[in-house]
Amino acid sequence: MRLSLTPLHCAAAVLMACGALGASAADKYPTSPVRMLVGTPAGGTTDVVARLIAVKMADTLGQTVVVENKPGASGLIAAESVAKASADGYTILMAPSQLATYRALYPTTSFDPEKQLLPLGLIATSPYVMVVHPSLPVKTLPELIAYAKANPGKISYAGSTPGSAQHLGWDMIKRKTETDMQYVPYRGTSALMPDLLAGRLQAGIDNVAILTPYIKSGQLRGIAVTSASRTALLPELPTVAASGLPDFRAMGWFGVFVTGKVPPDVLAALRNAVHAAASAPDTRDKLAGLGAEPQAGLADELAALLHSESTVWSKVIKDGNISLQ
Repeated sequence: MRLSLTPLHCAAAVLMACGALGASAADKYPTSPVRMLVGTPAGGTTDVVARLIAVKMADTLGQTVVVENKPGASGLIAAESVAKASADGYTILMAPSQLATYRALYPTTSFDPEKQLLPLGLIATSPYVMVVHPSLPVKTLPELIAYAKANPGKISYAGSTPGSAQHLGWDMIKRKTETDMQYVPYRGTSALMPDLLAGRLQAGIDNVAILTPYIKSGQLRGIAVTSASRTALLPELPTVAASGLPDFRAMGWFGVFVTGKVPPDVLAALRNAVHAAASAPDTRDKLAGLGAEPQAGLADELAALLHSESTVWSKVIKDGNISLQ
């Protein structure tokens, strides 16, 4: 029997075909490179982690993931750019722990990371290490505190960018020990290192992976790590908690986010790529080599960490009357 199609049947068939093509196109995300914004200059730990994860995400997504450094306002500019990005999933953020400080540090901003960004996965956590220039006659944190009390205002220090956990962690130590040390703001680790190595800065704090080579070479002297336990890279160094400040803990972390407006299918694809990248054995080995503790790349863990860190640092910022506006 021969079937004859009316114009109505033909139109319906065309619509069904278009719908199938549309679904097929959606399934192909991404069809072009994905941008990963980093709010710090090239060369810092966040940048290194971003480039490591970007390569692995590209393997899963089938598209290049391009790392783009967009420093400014302690990383806020990059984070806001991702929050306001198109909801197509082609712009993502590699954020360090200072993401948890923005709401408290910039009280007039409308940007709220917990409301405007969606977590894709927690990549790693990392301890910080406190160092001094060898010209400073101290070898331990208690000795540094004693020297600072005997020489108020004469020790200058830095820690990554203003508003970072490094900056806020040292501010917490100053208030707890009632010492007068001068904070000097820099635009990231790469900017402060020449002054620290030359002794123009007497002290600093940053990720253990960045500072370990300088400690090993004798260019800097490590005095304590900020994590809850000692680090394998510098096992000889005690924690800040064991050096007289039992309630102290500060750590770096790295997580990937996307704007909160992305559709569920794109969100699922990105989360899968982040999880695969973070879980790869060679990725975990490289992160461990950086002194970091590899994580599984899970979104729920990142959401919980962002919330808890925001609570902790908001109190520190309020108690210290710190603002970057």
